[in-house]
Amino acid sequence: MNSTLDGNQSSHPFCLLTFGNLETVDFCLLEVLIIVFLTVLIISGNIIVIFVFHCAPLLNHHTTSYFIQTMAYADLLVGVSCLVPSLSLLHYPLPVEESLTCQVFGFVVSVLKSVSMASLACISIDRYIAITKPLTYNTLVTPWRLRVCIFLIWLYSTLVFLPSFFHWGKPGYHGDVFQWCAESWHTDPYFTLFIVVMLYAPAALIVCFTYFNIFRICQQHTKEISERQARFSSQSGETGEVQTCPDKRYAMVLFRITSVFYILWLPYIIYFLLESSTGHSNRFASFLTTWLAISNSFCNCVIYSLSNSVFQRGLKHLSGAMCTSCASQTIAKDPYTVTVHEYFLLLGPLHDGLL
Repeated sequence: MNSTLDGNQSSHPFCLLTFGNLETVDFCLLEVLIIVFLTVLIISGNIIVIFVFHCAPLLNHHTTSYFIQTMAYADLLVGVSCLVPSLSLLHYPLPVEESLTCQVFGFVVSVLKSVSMASLACISIDRYIAITKPLTYNTLVTPWRLRVCIFLIWLYSTLVFLPSFFHWGKPGYHGDVFQWCAESWHTDPYFTLFIVVMLYAPAALIVCFTYFNIFRICQQHTKEISERQARFSSQSGETGEVQTCPDKRYAMVLFRITSVFYILWLPYIIYFLLESSTGHSNRFASFLTTWLAISNSFCNCVIYSLSNSVFQRGLKHLSGAMCTSCASQTIAKDPYTVTVHEYFLLLGPLHDGLL
């Protein structure tokens, strides 16, 4: 059996999704279509996010942009790494043996998604500090400390999944499109518990704690403001509009990203725990939950672009400027035309343009 599992030499393709006549196809048609479609969306979406952040100086003024760009780069690498199982499903000969390929692929994707998960937790901590300690925030959260934090995120994510190379267990199901990973690489309940304790549980608890307190504090501030405005209005005979907590709007954007992340990853984590504890596996469930979770790499950029008004204006103007430059390459530049860089400098504070 090892001779057939160590390479891509089998006459029939190893497919997790086989329905009816599709089994006669020389390659795994459904898997290829799903993975290639997600790969294109993930790569293109995150390239756009990175490009807009690079061209918009004001977007970089917000401290959370460090973590959002980290997530974008990690998600982009997830999309690039997804090309590997696509080639395998198409029976394209890989340069190394299948066992090593699927181990490396599973490890890399697990680390990248761990970076996204840890970044979301750090974003929630950053917003919590901004609301609870507004006067000392700039001294507590500095660019140097943010860079150190990002480095530690990458280092910690790598160390958590590194034991998988020492035959402790499988870090996830990302490599199950490879036959060796599906049939010869099994999960270990202790390694799964280690991942949950060191990564999944702390990240989820941090997010729940910080956002619960953020919204509670914002609700309290909004109530106090409304009471003061009501007293002022009764004295002056005027009616005023109640202002909401300004940080709550930006927290809502990040809360949506975090919520979608855990909604898409929850089926994967539940299945991971069930198979590790019971020892029973289901190829269809493993494929479905895995690639549903990986689709979050595209959802992050969509949610952020749809929720942030400054990002929307930057993307719209950037695309408009690119179309204009392509259509008028031979026309001299109008002295009254505002360049992309000048536009972003005129946008005003990022904090006032959220949502």
